[in-house]
Amino acid sequence: MERFKEHFKRLRIYTLLDLALLVPSSYDDTTLSSDLKAGSTHTLEAKVVDAETKGGKLLVRFYLPRFRTHLSSLFFRVTPYHYQAFAPGKELIIQGRLEIFRTAFQMSQPKVIKRAGEITPKYKTVLKEEEMRDLVREYITAHALIKEGLLPHEADTIMELHFPQDIGRIYLNGSLHPRVLEVLKSVEAFNHLKKLSTKRIDYPATASLNGDISEFVGNLPFTLTPEQQKVIAEVRADLARDDRAAKRMIVGDVGSGKTMVILAAAVTALPHRAILMAPTSLLALQIYEEALKHLPAHVKVALVMQSRSEGDYREADLIIGTHALLYKDDLPPASLVMIDEQHRFGTKQRQMLEALVNAESDNGKRVHQLQFSATPIPRTQAMMNAALIDISLITKTPFEKSIETKVIGKQDFPALLGHIREEIAADHQVLIIYPLVEESETIPYQSLQEGRTFWEERFERVYVTHGKDRQKEDILLEFRERGDILLATTVVEVGISLPRLTLIVIVGAERLGLSTLHQLRGRVGRLGLESTCYLFTHQNSSPRLEEFAKTTNGFDIATLDLKFRESGDILDGTIQSGQKFRWLDMGTDEDIVERVKGRVGV
Repeated sequence: MERFKEHFKRLRIYTLLDLALLVPSSYDDTTLSSDLKAGSTHTLEAKVVDAETKGGKLLVRFYLPRFRTHLSSLFFRVTPYHYQAFAPGKELIIQGRLEIFRTAFQMSQPKVIKRAGEITPKYKTVLKEEEMRDLVREYITAHALIKEGLLPHEADTIMELHFPQDIGRIYLNGSLHPRVLEVLKSVEAFNHLKKLSTKRIDYPATASLNGDISEFVGNLPFTLTPEQQKVIAEVRADLARDDRAAKRMIVGDVGSGKTMVILAAAVTALPHRAILMAPTSLLALQIYEEALKHLPAHVKVALVMQSRSEGDYREADLIIGTHALLYKDDLPPASLVMIDEQHRFGTKQRQMLEALVNAESDNGKRVHQLQFSATPIPRTQAMMNAALIDISLITKTPFEKSIETKVIGKQDFPALLGHIREEIAADHQVLIIYPLVEESETIPYQSLQEGRTFWEERFERVYVTHGKDRQKEDILLEFRERGDILLATTVVEVGISLPRLTLIVIVGAERLGLSTLHQLRGRVGRLGLESTCYLFTHQNSSPRLEEFAKTTNGFDIATLDLKFRESGDILDGTIQSGQKFRWLDMGTDEDIVERVKGRVGV
């Protein structure tokens, strides 16, 4: 209705279920009490027996006919109203907190209730109480809720919350009844999934891709993990369709073997062309090297970067590149576009990428699109986002990593120094992450520039780089081949593979998010070598770091991150980030989301 349009706008709600989920924050309950319990608020029928003034205070004695007992009340700041309201003989309904003093019932300053037997919901919103109640009365009905897709018992529970008959069905021991909380979580999940499903728009594909991957898989010097095989099968099923262009996100932990999925997809695309765009030259170069090593000889591969290019991209079956791809006027058409770490591209680059992806669209057709991310997300989050984009998870690594994580402080530094010397003597490499490049008065840790002298005086082959270093990629490549110690900032969070890296020290570890710590820790032990991650902190105790040290599974850590941050900027890009739920817990409510998913049809 027209008169409620402004209300919806002010509340920022868009669906009936948005309104339904704005449940009352509390209730004014004037239901007459059926028993007397000290420490609780009661609504009672009472008759004034007598009233007397003592030292400016009014002492009133009531008789409670339903319970055949007496109750005394003391009023402060007495006004003429009190003498009138509590005149002897008056019959009233009073409400207040009941206490016992020396075996007698007392109620300090009770208020007089005009009508008993009403439960009035109280809302904390930008609207006035009565405006909000009008809105709810106008739109919230059991029929309307069921029409929106709620199950009958969910609709009944929502009605109980907005039009309560019995507070005992809403609260249990002062908190929301578990039955009510379960319904609110389900409705919140249902509402969110329903919204996401309407945002998804599918287009027919420019081509059906069915290239044979048996030669590629058969020639690999290792066996693909069951998860890799499962994800490749999901990707191939997507690419084989011509009625719907693939739109899938593959989320894999650090070192989980996502590159093999990329290469399998490229072979599936044959004889059509595939393009892969990576956020850094290092990542593009690494994938290019893997492609040359593992793809069948007849597959032509080209590399396109600002600094260097390899092969003829106009003739290639697989083009691998950085954002330099976006500036090639003669980039040939492709039927499959893959983006590695898509969320790391800027807004302008994403828009250009969107144009690149669909440049060859014909009659509304789109190319197949795959995105890859090394940022694990809670399984529940993945299930929620499946309404917007198809999601595959790779939760295990091809080989078991052996990484010990230790939380250390200043007192542990001599032992750390000894361990570093041992690793270098074994021809292994060491990475030390500093929280900032230059000295800061606000951060109580050494900076990169302050610390480098210490290491350069005591060790040979020490390399230094950071985010603003224009030579960082060259330095990382040189360190991989010749270095012993690399001093850096979080610039190496996602990037070059360092096979000989077995020890990482993260200075001021408590300042970083758990997902960042996990990405950094993932730099060591890439080939299964026994490795150590030291979390250096000035804090005497850090439960968050201690919990992090107990697991190396990125998906468990993503859930742990939610626990400590309470909400998550989980994953940028196509997937919604930072979605905050009032009732639903992304860490623990996987079973609820699983049940709701089927109802939405995602």
